[in-house]
Amino acid sequence: MSVDFFQETDYRWMREAILEAKKAEQLGEVPIGAVVVRNGEVIGRGHNLRETLLDPTAHAEMVAIREASQYLGAWRLLDCTLYVTLEPCPMCAGALVQGRIQKVVFGTTDPKAGCAGTLMNLLQEPRFNHETELVSGLLQEECAALLTQFFRRLRGRSSNKEL
Repeated sequence: MSVDFFQETDYRWMREAILEAKKAEQLGEVPIGAVVVRNGEVIGRGHNLRETLLDPTAHAEMVAIREASQYLGAWRLLDCTLYVTLEPCPMCAGALVQGRIQKVVFGTTDPKAGCAGTLMNLLQEPRFNHETELVSGLLQEECAALLTQFFRRLRGRSSNKEL
C-alpha cells in the first residue's frame, strides 16, 4: 500500500500504539500496543499484559477495547478505530467484530496467528453481522523491528543460560 494512502493522523495514532508496545517491552512482555480512537481522541489504550496478569486474554487489543468500552459506557464501539502494532489474532479479531469497531489499522502481519488477512480474515467475513474496514502496513518496519529485536534479545538470554 502506498505511503500516500495514510493520513497524518494515522501516523500519530500508530505512534501512540508503538508507545504502548514499548510499555509492554519494559515489563518483559511481547511488545504489542494498541489504541482505540474516536473523534480524534484516544479513548482506550492497551499493551500486552499476558505474563504480568497471567491472563491469556490480556492482549493489547483486548485491554484497549475494555478501556474504550468503560470510557463510553457501552460495548458497541461505533465510530471507533483501533490502531495496533501487530495483526490481530482470532480472539482479538472476534472481539473487534463483536464490539462493532468501524476500522482497524495494523502495523505488521502475524504469520502464525494473523486473522486480518494473513491466515484468514475474520474482520471482513461477510457471514458475520459486522464487517470492519481494514488497513495494514502502517509503520510496518518499525512495528516489525520491535518484535524482531525483542525475540532476538530473548533468544540471546536463553542461549547464555545454557552455557
